[in-house]
Amino acid sequence: MMQSETTPVADHAATTPTAVPAVHVNALNTAETEEAVESAGVSKTKQSKSVTFILALFAGAFIGFGALFFLIVTCDPAMTWGPKRFVGGLAFCMGLILVLCCGAELFTGNSLMASNLAARRISLPALVRNWVIVWFGNLLGALILVALIAMAGTMGLNDGLVGETAVSTAISKVTLDPLTLFARGMLCNVLVCLAVRIGYSSRSTADKVLGILLPISGFVAMGFEHCVANMFFLPIGLVAKAMGYGAGLDGIADLTVHASLYNIGVATLGNIVGGAVVVALAYWYVNNHKPSKRRKSIEER
Repeated sequence: MMQSETTPVADHAATTPTAVPAVHVNALNTAETEEAVESAGVSKTKQSKSVTFILALFAGAFIGFGALFFLIVTCDPAMTWGPKRFVGGLAFCMGLILVLCCGAELFTGNSLMASNLAARRISLPALVRNWVIVWFGNLLGALILVALIAMAGTMGLNDGLVGETAVSTAISKVTLDPLTLFARGMLCNVLVCLAVRIGYSSRSTADKVLGILLPISGFVAMGFEHCVANMFFLPIGLVAKAMGYGAGLDGIADLTVHASLYNIGVATLGNIVGGAVVVALAYWYVNNHKPSKRRKSIEER
């Protein structure tokens, strides 16, 4: 009998070349980034309140770690002003790197959700609910870290210069007039939200880290005001003051709980305008063209 020349199905399948998915290394373009930002914003409103709050606790602590890193590297009196600000800014970047790479809910970054509202992809109550939960979660996370840092004796490092730097940094913040504070808060969150957009446009963790470095270190070096960072800077300054650090510094009497709340409140308003209006709504307007095409484009990439 003649043997069948039909190739077994299994053998045929084994010899069929497997399609290799294309690997894209280029960052998302502006329209694709906008779609990624809006999709993430929708997901944020669908999380449970408890998950959102826990992630906000993490973000408050993460930014606090970056702020503490800033205090430690800038407490060296031998460093001149310019290099000290730059190095301190790079150290502070650790906070946002942890937020974007590890996953957390940061109030200033969530200002970008205003574009979701403009695109009618979320409701105003959902936006406000997220912002309120995240703001208070960030605050509590920062305060928990302040308590732990105080118990750890970190303010006494470098013969107490860390504690003195904490007090002097806090004094410099509470003595700002409202207009200056608001403007600095606004400028701060322009850079922070641009850094977050860079994170959304990135293809890898390395892309995120490199993209974050200059905008974040820049806003710190420029002396702008970040409400979540100040949720750590001001309480740790108050704690260091209570411990006796910086007793001889000018303006120490101005460092009070009331002044700290004033700073955080005005900085928050500035951050909202800078992030939600200047960045989120502006980019939403620029990219406001047939969202379905944007979604298709990002899926194809």
